[in-house]
Amino acid sequence: MDNNKLEMYRHSASHIMAQAVKHLFPEAKLGIGPAIEDGFYYDFELKNTLTDEDLLKIEEEMKKIIAQNYPFVQKETKKDEALKLFNSFGEKYKVELLNELQDDKITIYTQGDFIDLCRGPHIESTGEIKAFKLLSVAGAYWRGSEKNPMLQRIYGTAFETENELKEYLDKCEEAKKRDHRRLGKDLDLYSIYYDEAGAGLIYWHPKGAFVRNIIENFCKEELFKRGYDLVNIPHIAKIDLWKTSGHLEFYKENMYSPIKIDEQEYIVKPMNCPGHILIYKSKIRSYRELSIRFAELGTVYRYEKSGVLHGLLRVRGFTQDDAHIFCRQEQLENELVAIIDMVSYVLKTFGFESYDVFLSTKPEKFVGTDENWQKATDALRLALEKCNLKYTIDPGEGVFYGPKIDIKIKDSIGRVWQCSTIQVDFNLPERFDVNYIGEDGKEHRVVMIHRAIFGSLERFFGILIEHWAGSFPVWLSPIQARIIPITDSQIDYAKELKNKLSQVGLRADIDTNSEKMGSKIRSAELEKIPYMIIIGKKEIENNVISLRARKSKDLGQMPLEKFIQIIKEEIDQKK
Repeated sequence: MDNNKLEMYRHSASHIMAQAVKHLFPEAKLGIGPAIEDGFYYDFELKNTLTDEDLLKIEEEMKKIIAQNYPFVQKETKKDEALKLFNSFGEKYKVELLNELQDDKITIYTQGDFIDLCRGPHIESTGEIKAFKLLSVAGAYWRGSEKNPMLQRIYGTAFETENELKEYLDKCEEAKKRDHRRLGKDLDLYSIYYDEAGAGLIYWHPKGAFVRNIIENFCKEELFKRGYDLVNIPHIAKIDLWKTSGHLEFYKENMYSPIKIDEQEYIVKPMNCPGHILIYKSKIRSYRELSIRFAELGTVYRYEKSGVLHGLLRVRGFTQDDAHIFCRQEQLENELVAIIDMVSYVLKTFGFESYDVFLSTKPEKFVGTDENWQKATDALRLALEKCNLKYTIDPGEGVFYGPKIDIKIKDSIGRVWQCSTIQVDFNLPERFDVNYIGEDGKEHRVVMIHRAIFGSLERFFGILIEHWAGSFPVWLSPIQARIIPITDSQIDYAKELKNKLSQVGLRADIDTNSEKMGSKIRSAELEKIPYMIIIGKKEIENNVISLRARKSKDLGQMPLEKFIQIIKEEIDQKK
């Protein structure tokens, strides 16, 4: 089933679900019910909170509706007639939507005794739905606004065959096991203090901060190797800067309200780019200096509605691995090739071998000339071809200020995540009058490239947790080895081993609890520590260690030096 047919199929399933809800809960008021990437949902105003048992009842009612094989019938009516109809049903949310429609011709769909406001299309009849499952219930503000009533959103999915549905549900179960919110707590990586500090703000615990530090250091080393200069900018700036950049005009809904300092208004930064431009403009730049590559692990703050916040994946304060390249038009292609090479290397190093690449072209509303857009788009295309990357054209999906490359990584269970982005910008160089002195002694406009590889450290870290199911490769693990003495009499020797490991740059700790050996091993496995070094009387007498890898793999006895060699090779190979 192609994507268009699948979307229609799932949208039809959402109507069947809404009909079933109205059968079981006649007082329910209908919101909206679209198809989404992996299924569908429908929003309802209900007196009682739905339970898992209710979902099972709704599923059973849906099966009855499917068995009736009601045809989906499209009808056209006038707006005033549609208003009378939905007012008579008491469907206030449908009435609100109708009142905002400009067209006098309104499309409604019926199946059996169910009528809904919908432009369609739908499948032929309810009997075409072969495999479906209701997944969960969540709260959702009407139309996404916290000022509106909270509705109950039922999520579901539908497939053409039972086998496809089973595969999807198995994948969902695996995803639950990998949920970074649960693993983040279990592995003591981070917290969000909703009541004390606010939603969408991450507090990194020592282990999580340690892994983050490894990622940051790796990133900085690569930047220096590739000719970038690190910069740092403040977290706030005068409102005038955001007026010049256009963010106040185009991005205001995602920005926090101004704060007054010395009778002037300041805003916490939602982006790093204006600050990097100010540094570029701090002196006259010659063509001989270009390309100039500024990079920063810069924290930004964006207002996200509470309903979309999701652990590390959607937050209000996050750190971008941001870089901005200032170059001449003729340097653009080579710069893009270098960025793509870095993106590919970094993603593979962190375990992402598979990804999809999209080239997004000029949208209907844009800034800059057609000629420059064509040159930039051609440069992006040629860079992808030089790097032998297959890509898909995403027509009209470029940002208003320039075309872009988006890279969507695939994790270990096949889920797709938007990650790296490379954007060519005509807007900010114009707004800030960003130039260089050319060979002719005259000012010329720079070409500006925005690029991020991780996107944000918070989001990337969340993806990493789920990709590895918390079992980070050795080089990323906050604790690489746990030393487990069998009895208290081996604790002093365990401390000696820990010191030796520390001296060669390895991260180890000691389990000094009085629990039994099986419990200690189980604890280390739950913490997903790569190696366990077990020390007893015989190990001390023979000057060896008993080594165990996570997932209950017994590696036997060996000298400590051999273990150091094994783990060092893993770390060097980023395994």
